[in-house]
Amino acid sequence: MSFNHQVLDKPLAYGLPSVEANLSYLIPMAEKPVNYTYEPPPGVPRTNGTFQTYQLPIYNARAIAEKISLDQQGFAFNAYNTSVRDFYDEDEIRQIYYPEAEQILKELTGATQVVIFDHTLRNAAQSKPGENNIKEPAKRVHNDFTAKSGYTRAYKELGARGIQDIGSLLQKRFAIINVWRGIAQTIQESPLAVCDAQSIAQNDLVAGDLVYRDRIGETYAVTYNQAHQWFYFPQMQRDELLFIKCFDSAEDGRARFAAHTAFEDPTSPSDAPPRESIELRTFVFYPD
Repeated sequence: MSFNHQVLDKPLAYGLPSVEANLSYLIPMAEKPVNYTYEPPPGVPRTNGTFQTYQLPIYNARAIAEKISLDQQGFAFNAYNTSVRDFYDEDEIRQIYYPEAEQILKELTGATQVVIFDHTLRNAAQSKPGENNIKEPAKRVHNDFTAKSGYTRAYKELGARGIQDIGSLLQKRFAIINVWRGIAQTIQESPLAVCDAQSIAQNDLVAGDLVYRDRIGETYAVTYNQAHQWFYFPQMQRDELLFIKCFDSAEDGRARFAAHTAFEDPTSPSDAPPRESIELRTFVFYPD
């Protein structure tokens, strides 16, 4: 299979219905972006970046779901049922949902090993920073890992699990794939948009520090490029999954980073319930 980037004059989006929505991009800056995940010390801004919104078409990709792949566009979509009854039950997530997702990812990617290393629940109505781990939808264009932090996070998480000979393991191809699912009613509010990785130039991605209380991670903010092609899957149901590739160690032309963001859908009813979703972050290890 060839992984050369396609010419985007008539890309996958051609002829698809779309909505016009505002997406928030980082304005280019001289210093490294810094974002705190908690309230920083007095006098320190939560972020040193400034952002600008652009009104852009976001294309309904349901009609082309079978043409989209993790290695070409950096995301994929399919229906997968779950046996989880309550996604707010931590035990159910770890004992039922994690094994389900591991098996799904092996079938989807051909991976020999999958390690799920964290999950995030999002529900604006229940989010209480400092009191619970439920977050609001993230509404800035970003990618969860960088070319550097994909490796550093892998060393950290695999080491914490006692996995032996991590260095040799990470010499083989591996990826970080998010598994995203709505967990309640049909998603109408704050759906997720994903950018075709083939439309992202390397210099659109800006590495920034993500400051936690106990460590500093690194993520990509994204600067605007008119070539970006945005897609979403409207009215996502509880039995549907969106897969987003946030890192790939392969540098052979496969998609490596699929930027994404929640957005305000102009077709969303004014009384739509807050979006409820879960995303798993996973290491996917490929055969030799």
